[in-house]
Amino acid sequence: MTGTLVDARGLRCPIPVIRLAAAAKGLPAGTELTVLSTDPAAKLDVPAWCRMRGHEHVATHEHVTNLDGSDWTGWSVTVRLA
Repeated sequence: MTGTLVDARGLRCPIPVIRLAAAAKGLPAGTELTVLSTDPAAKLDVPAWCRMRGHEHVATHEHVTNLDGSDWTGWSVTVRLA
């Protein structure tokens, strides 16, 4: 299983889902993709995209601090391709 990060921070709906769909194109089943987004709609839109496309919504996490210590508020939403 491989993982891909889609950084959509600072982008508004529907761009995070469009970026996710573009990143998922051609990837094998079982691949996990994680979308980083500052748009609160993404925490609902990404799971909806999964349901419409038959993929699995793995997790949604709220973040207040980036891994490098810089502050950001947003969500990471992980999906597994079917």
